[in-house]
Amino acid sequence: MNKKIAIIGGGNLGTAIAEGLIRSEFVLPKHILITKRNIQTLGELERNGVLVSDKNEEAVRYADLVILAVKPFQVNEILRSLKDEFKADKHVLVSVVTGITIDQIGVQIGTKIPVVRAMPNTAIAIQESMTCVAARNVNEERLQYVFDIFGQLGKTVRIEEKLMDAATVLGACGTAFAMRYIRANIQGGIEIGFDAATATLIAAQTVKGAADLLLKRGTHPEQEIDKVTTPKGCTIAGLNEMEHKGFSSSLIKGLVTSYEKIAKIPERSEG
Repeated sequence: MNKKIAIIGGGNLGTAIAEGLIRSEFVLPKHILITKRNIQTLGELERNGVLVSDKNEEAVRYADLVILAVKPFQVNEILRSLKDEFKADKHVLVSVVTGITIDQIGVQIGTKIPVVRAMPNTAIAIQESMTCVAARNVNEERLQYVFDIFGQLGKTVRIEEKLMDAATVLGACGTAFAMRYIRANIQGGIEIGFDAATATLIAAQTVKGAADLLLKRGTHPEQEIDKVTTPKGCTIAGLNEMEHKGFSSSLIKGLVTSYEKIAKIPERSEG
């Protein structure tokens, strides 16, 4: 592919996307330009051949596809400053910003610019992201290119835009929730006798294997649980104790709380 990609916002997610694109070899590093005010923090990407800049205008002029990866409160100001740089016959804007709708983006740059919302997670840096995509008024060729990009970086699914906040919680916040479970597993492993490094390996690989069982077999979690639990066994005893302490309930309440938080983001206003 010879299309050029700009990533506006060299924070955690923006750099993770760049790292994933480099690893995938889908795009040459010299065809990626990433921006940040403090470009010194992008030194590793630059050494790998990625172009870096502190000028967003330069990035839009350079690219065919622009990935917006900034904080929600920065979106309006940045897009207003770039309005005259976007060209409907050249650019596709892909926003990975939490809580900012396609309509809100259109208010800032006009409704003629093709806009796609994508919600990946930080595992995109190792090509293991779950990316949810929503689009409107984007032709199939351009949309397919977006899917091709994120398809190199993990799994993708197209959803309705009204579900994008829910996708953010389940797929992006979900990474942190999973990490907290793994961390607790490690702590428990240490308490029952393992050193930290061994506990980390066992806990992480076990979670990875459990996830792969669902993805590769297409089974329901309870089917896999049934294979591990035996009458009066240690697994069911542990599961029941966790449920008595509110394990599933706490996780569900955490997901719902995160979802409600996104719904209250003040930067949703179109001003």
